[in-house]
Order: sequence, then structure tokens, then C-alpha cells
Amino acid sequence: MHWSTRLTLPFSLSFVAGAVAFNPWAYTIQSTTCRAVDRVLHEEVDITIDYVDINPTAEKSIIMVHGWPSLWSSWGHQIEEFNDEYRMIAIDVRGFGGSTHPVDVQSSSTLADVTGDLTCVLEHVGIQAAICLGHDWGAEVCYEAARRRPDIFYALVGVTVPYLHAAGPFADSAQLAAVMPKLAYQVFFENNTTEAIAELNKDIRRSLRATLRTVDTTPPDSFLTSTTTYLGAYDNVTEIPPIPFFSSSDEKYFVERFSIQKFDHTLLFYTRGNRHGTWQSTQAQGNYTIPQPVLSVLPLNDPVADWVFAAKYLKSATFLPQLTTKTMEGAHWPHLEHPQVFNDILRAWLETLEHSLTPAQRVFSDEL
Repeated sequence: MHWSTRLTLPFSLSFVAGAVAFNPWAYTIQSTTCRAVDRVLHEEVDITIDYVDINPTAEKSIIMVHGWPSLWSSWGHQIEEFNDEYRMIAIDVRGFGGSTHPVDVQSSSTLADVTGDLTCVLEHVGIQAAICLGHDWGAEVCYEAARRRPDIFYALVGVTVPYLHAAGPFADSAQLAAVMPKLAYQVFFENNTTEAIAELNKDIRRSLRATLRTVDTTPPDSFLTSTTTYLGAYDNVTEIPPIPFFSSSDEKYFVERFSIQKFDHTLLFYTRGNRHGTWQSTQAQGNYTIPQPVLSVLPLNDPVADWVFAAKYLKSATFLPQLTTKTMEGAHWPHLEHPQVFNDILRAWLETLEHSLTPAQRVFSDEL
């Protein structure tokens, strides 16, 4: 796939002008206290998870989990599409927005830990069973949540990233980048976490604009390929155009929410301690299969990786007996770039799911 290096401001502005307005300011942020483990302090601590709760009287529930760098409001198009039919819980993942985090960012937030945050929020709001909808790293959180707690998560949707199971040997960022060069930035995040955070914090708006791009508003070709900088590819770009799939209000909301804690605890998904801890705990359990219904929506134009190929290479389907895979145009953010196409895919799958499951089948026994 070819990505042009042009960052054309007029196109970006016209895209924003035509965007459908979702108003995140209209939703009330709620929060709950969850227990977490700080593996450096060797003690349990309290953290606060922020969330919005839409249509709390609905019988069916979806919990939505964003990736990096993102927030609950990235699900705005899905909230508008499905809020009359489902109770929708959209969280800010620990360390993002107003959701707090243990002091230790290196090893205290495995996917199992973040799964615990999901179950904490669901228990707080009184939901016993839910569909998990996740994007990017949020997809991996949903896969892990469904694997660990089939008694709660009776189905899941993973967007952009396929099931990265732990059945094989552990691979660190350097090993992954050797195969997929656009993952080199993860080596920087892993090996130089403090420096990476400082670089991202220098200009939050610029960091967000650099990352949240589309097929038509592409980053420089060298973006994501360095192991010593994240934003260096933009050094010759004076002003990065606005986020193309956001209104000016959406972008302002993102900047304000990220300014609460900055990027200080958002690299939890990239540190070696957390990644190895996730792999190690899964290996110890020896259970990699997710028996629940799964929808995997993979974009065809992601500059990070060819996720369709990755899913086949990893044999993800082997561990997902009820897998449905759909592909669609888009870069890394298909639910934001082409929301109606994505929503149509999701709706069709949800309708099939609801017709195929009896109430008793919504709850699987907890085999762990």
C-alpha cells in the first residue's frame, strides 16, 4: 500500500467542515473507585475509572474500550447509532483522561489488570453480562476480558487489531519491529518510556494530530519507523492539520481531556513489564481459546500493519471458533473514518447474535 507524504490543510479543513457533529460535552462523566495492584510498591491501591453511561434502562449492554491515543468519546458515532437499543458504557482506560493509574506504569497494568477495571465498572453500574467492543489495544483488552471472564462477556467485537493470542513464545517490541518496520515506534516506547512521554507531552494537540490520520491525510512516510523518536518524522511540518474525522469541538475535547494527566500513564500497553506480564499470566493458565461469538473488523489501509495478513499469520481463527471477520476501507480508525460502513457491519452482526443466543447462552461458565 502506498501512503503519500502530503499533509494538505485545505482538504483537512473541508473534511472537518463536513463531519457529523457528536457533542461529547453533552454527556455526564461518572466515575468509580477500583482496586489495582502497584507491583513496584507491592501493594493494592485505589484508582478512579471515568465512564459515561447511556440508556441505563436498556436490557442489553455494550462496554466500549478505546485504544491509544484515545478516549471514551471516540465511540461517538456508535453511541448515536445504538443508544436507543443498548445500554452503552464507554470508559476512559486507566491513565487516559480522568481515569487514574498506579504510580508504576511499567508493570502494573497488564491486560488482566485492565480487564479488572472493566468488571469493576460493570459491577458498579449493576451490569451482569455485556458485549465488549474494543478498538486497537482496546480490542486486545476485550479479547482478554472475554478469555478470562466468559461469565460476564458473552460476545466481543475487536476493531482494527486481531486476536494477538499468547499461545506462542513471548516476542518483545524489537522482534515485532523486525518483521513489521512500522512498529519500530513501539521499541522507543518500550525502551525509552520517560523520553517518549516527554516528547508527547511537549505539545498535546500536535501529538494527537500526528497520530489520528486517515488514508487521505497521511503522515510522512518515515512516521512510526524510528526507535529513537515518535514525532521526529514531523520535524519539517510546521503545523499538522486538524484531526480529519473530528469536528473542532471533538478535537478540543480530546486535547482538554488529555491535558488532565497528559501522556504520563498512557504508554501502559507498550512497556515490556506489562506485555510480558500479560503473556506470562496467560501462559500459566494455558487457555487461549475464546468460545464466545467474536466479530473482527479489520481495515485495509492501516499504515501500521497489514492486519488481515497478521491474523492469518498468527492463526488467530484457530482460537476463535465463533469468529466472523469483516474488512473495510480505512486506516487505523475505521469506526471514525467511515462510521456508517462500520455501524452497518456491527448492526448486522449484532442482529445475528441476538437472534442466535438464548438468554441462558449469554452467560458462559467461568472456566478459569
